[in-house]
Amino acid sequence: MSIRTGFGLINYPFEDGFGFFRWVEMLERCGVDSVWQSDRLISTDNYLESLSALASLAGCTERIKFGMNAIVAPLRDPLVLAKQCATIDFLSNGRLLPMFGVGYPKAVEWDATGRSSDHRGSRANEMFELLARLWSEESVNFEGKFFNYKNATIAPRPIQQPMPLWIGGTSPAAIRRTGRLGSGWIGGIASPEDVRTAIKGIKMEAAKAGRVIDDDHYGASLGYRIGSPDDDAVTNSPFVKRTGIGENIDLNPLFCIGSIGEMIDRLREYVEAGASKFVLFPIAAGEKDMIEQTRRVIEEVMPAIEDRPIAT
Repeated sequence: MSIRTGFGLINYPFEDGFGFFRWVEMLERCGVDSVWQSDRLISTDNYLESLSALASLAGCTERIKFGMNAIVAPLRDPLVLAKQCATIDFLSNGRLLPMFGVGYPKAVEWDATGRSSDHRGSRANEMFELLARLWSEESVNFEGKFFNYKNATIAPRPIQQPMPLWIGGTSPAAIRRTGRLGSGWIGGIASPEDVRTAIKGIKMEAAKAGRVIDDDHYGASLGYRIGSPDDDAVTNSPFVKRTGIGENIDLNPLFCIGSIGEMIDRLREYVEAGASKFVLFPIAAGEKDMIEQTRRVIEEVMPAIEDRPIAT
């Protein structure tokens, strides 16, 4: 099992577009495995649209992989989504890591777009089957409850064959869905014990379906800050507030806020739980702080976690 670390954005701490590209260039220069773009269509906080942002990375990077953490599948059209992902994978020479979820039932996007969150899991199941077939088959015919396709074809198809299909979520339904349809899993903000339980459940569901998911394809997400819970970046973070953490509640185990040693220990707990891929979300106040939080993990945390040399 190879341990690999990626970074994600929980908001947009950069002053302009150039700041984002400078950060990604730093990740690639230092040999970071992957970069992940959070997906939120409606928000007063700055969020890049995932597929547009990743398409831009296909042209300005050469080695780093990138994915969305995670696209809410039922809010998208499966044919357009399959075409977008295939295009990005083709232009990046096979570096896209598509990741999907079904969304929260009370997310503002449902009402704002006139959609119902009912049956979003069943709709997503049909979408995942369609995506896998559109990425790999010359012509797709499909008759389902939500989608009906006749002789659907996309070209160019992805460079990666089969194209990865990562799924997020820790609910029983998400665990079943991943075991039966997914090629990988990354949990949201969850404790090491929750990750252990989810991975165990996914492996059981995959075995029932006669499938095996590679041990390298189980991951965990972690919001972190090398510093103190009293730092302004923490107390003012919309990410922390949105998770429902109050000022009188311990930020752990959902976040890791503390020293380098504490962060290394926390990541090792996830490894012991079965996770091998990490998406780390720096809790930072502005671009300079974002760069510094990222740099410290690259130089001081990754060499202690990963089983390969790390450039700095």
